[in-house]
Amino acid sequence: EKLLSHTMRVSSFALSSFLLSIPLASAWMPNGLPLSRAYAPHLTPVRTPTYLSVLASPGGIVDIVKDEATSSVEVTISATAEQTKEAYDRVIIDASKNIAIPGFRKGSKVPANVIESVMEKSGGREFLKKQALKQLLSTVVEPALKDHPDVDPIGEPALTQSEEVLVSLFKANEEIQLSVKCDVWPTIKWSSEPTEDSKPYDGLEVAYSRKPFNQAKMDQALVDLRARQAQLAPKEGDAPALEMGDACVVNMVGYMATDAGAKGEPLPNAASGDQVDVVMETGKYMEGLVEGLVGAQINDTREVTVTFPMGLKDKTLAGKTAIFDVTVLSVDTRTLPEIDDEFANNIRPGMNVEKLMEEIKEAVDAEDAREFVGVRNAAIDKALAEKIDMVIPETLVTIQAREKFALMLTEMRDNGSPDSEIKKLVSPENFEKYKDISRDGIVRDLKASMAVEEIARLENIRVSPQEVEEQLANLKKEAGDEYDEGQLRPKVESTLLKNYVMELLTDRAKLDITYEEEGKFDQKLMDELMEQTIKREEEEASKRQEQVAKAAAQAEADQSE
Repeated sequence: EKLLSHTMRVSSFALSSFLLSIPLASAWMPNGLPLSRAYAPHLTPVRTPTYLSVLASPGGIVDIVKDEATSSVEVTISATAEQTKEAYDRVIIDASKNIAIPGFRKGSKVPANVIESVMEKSGGREFLKKQALKQLLSTVVEPALKDHPDVDPIGEPALTQSEEVLVSLFKANEEIQLSVKCDVWPTIKWSSEPTEDSKPYDGLEVAYSRKPFNQAKMDQALVDLRARQAQLAPKEGDAPALEMGDACVVNMVGYMATDAGAKGEPLPNAASGDQVDVVMETGKYMEGLVEGLVGAQINDTREVTVTFPMGLKDKTLAGKTAIFDVTVLSVDTRTLPEIDDEFANNIRPGMNVEKLMEEIKEAVDAEDAREFVGVRNAAIDKALAEKIDMVIPETLVTIQAREKFALMLTEMRDNGSPDSEIKKLVSPENFEKYKDISRDGIVRDLKASMAVEEIARLENIRVSPQEVEEQLANLKKEAGDEYDEGQLRPKVESTLLKNYVMELLTDRAKLDITYEEEGKFDQKLMDELMEQTIKREEEEASKRQEQVAKAAAQAEADQSE
């Protein structure tokens, strides 16, 4: 649900559209694809040597130099004479569509020398060459990088040569060499190399806090378990009457209650019934049912007024008052078993009471622990990131920061901030500030994300197509018309894969769990906040005194003059 909500809200937030203009490798990052590459075969990590010399066919990559320190490559690419001519011709055609030239209809084909002559008069001939170089970047450089097996680009290529020099060297119908630099996917590097017997992600030291074990919930689980194993026997006596704690079998015929409290229309058959088992305990059934049967004997028919619960699936009955004619067919006593080995063996043959208690405790605690899975996984991510020794390229940091910044703005709007205030935050300058502040956390998350994928590969962990389809079907029901399978599928696959890896790491980790009561007063935190408040007030008071002193000195100086 959080994934779906995040996806739909971010995609619909118009104010964050400026983020899309931040230079990124959109040609190589499919829309909606998360930073995970587990389901993008074309983005499989490639180990490249520091320097690669590539025998070039006419046109194409000449050589590659990889900078491990920045996870980037510098590539020299040769554009053929034919390619430079095609690029320049395209620029001339585009220019002819936008320039009014005497003697030619706008949009008609204009000879290159005429365009050049017109542009030269306004100093624009160099502009034509610059545009031709941009054409070469998109039609020659980017495809060459994308298709080369030793380059795995994630950033837009940037020319390393001076634009002025390239403009002076560029001639249509002549070969030219272009040197560009771009970020590439980093190669996973563990702090120690994984072996069959020793893996750096085993035994992670993970510390986090959660609420303590819920003993009351376990006690209730035992009560419920004993109740299901209760032994029934006919109640002794000449005319046994129902008491709280007994059990009975009844026939029930129901009617809606009128405003006057009388019987009205009959209830649907599903609300009535024969041979109904009833345990005389409050809270199990409709309010008023068991209370109305106290003292009833076999063959008695009681008129019992009840109130249907508000949470009833049948909304036509939820919260309504009804009247039942209840005929008692049998009256039994209930004997609850002792919790011992015999009781445990009845639950499952061969189980003793110690094992039973252990399993119940684990089940109860697992239910509570699910509430803190996110906290636990965040702690595992932090510990996992420390096992990764590699450089995260700037492009990946920018991509992640862009998504987080857009989500922050969306949440601000959802929390009631006016669009006018949010719009003030939408600027490249504010984005850069946000990225700097978030950088450490983003780098840590990216390292952990890449480590998760590598662990999945090493441990041969896979997500079954059936699970993915089930999750997508659920999301489709929630999303309705806004469902976008192309955007959600890779996110679902990535999320399921991470869940599997997190469970594996949890099983192998050294967990240091602090159990804290919810809402517990944190004296240390309050002392720190108080100390910060006092310090801030003292600083403000000092500033005010300084301002007063300056004003007094200025007034005295003015009087002297």
